[in-house]
Amino acid sequence: MLTNRFARVARAAVIACALGGAMLVAGCGKQPPAFTNLDITGNTQFASDFSLPDTSGKIRTMADYKGKVVVLFFGYTHCPDVCPTTMAELSQALQQLGPADAKRVQVLFVTVDPERDTPQLLGQYVPAFNPTFVGLRPADEAQLAKLAKDFRVYYAKVPGKTPDSYTMDHTAASYVFDTQGKLRLFARDGQGATPWVHDIKLLLD
Repeated sequence: MLTNRFARVARAAVIACALGGAMLVAGCGKQPPAFTNLDITGNTQFASDFSLPDTSGKIRTMADYKGKVVVLFFGYTHCPDVCPTTMAELSQALQQLGPADAKRVQVLFVTVDPERDTPQLLGQYVPAFNPTFVGLRPADEAQLAKLAKDFRVYYAKVPGKTPDSYTMDHTAASYVFDTQGKLRLFARDGQGATPWVHDIKLLLD
């Protein structure tokens, strides 16, 4: 477990360095917003779209949420700590934003454990945090692997005492798109509601 955690931290550091380097190429034009999370505006190392089925089987893409700030969250329903914590924080952030702004935000929960996270389970788990949250489930391992590669998301199964008691190591961060569907932020999980409120307000404005 420690080895897996070390590998995850190392990968996160590599991603952060790559993202930070990309920020240095910004021009001297308009002063960029002072985001709390990492500004990756214009970074081409990550995918700018996705095509995944929701819990009803309907294929969803960024085009479905144009006009909204989209938070693309990677996790799994059996996650014991950071996933439910961050989902609760995002729900709190929407409450703090107020009804008008909250309607302009869409949280998408993408499972990295489609083996156990059936559409039925996702359909119960995700809206339990907020009824507006949507669960997305890669159709198979190949689609999950491609999505993870496109967004540079790390995930790996950690065996448990029984075949069904495994956990998933995964990148503890989310991607945030602005109302025009452009990728803007790399946001770490488990940071509390306040940074979410701050950055989402900037994107909505």
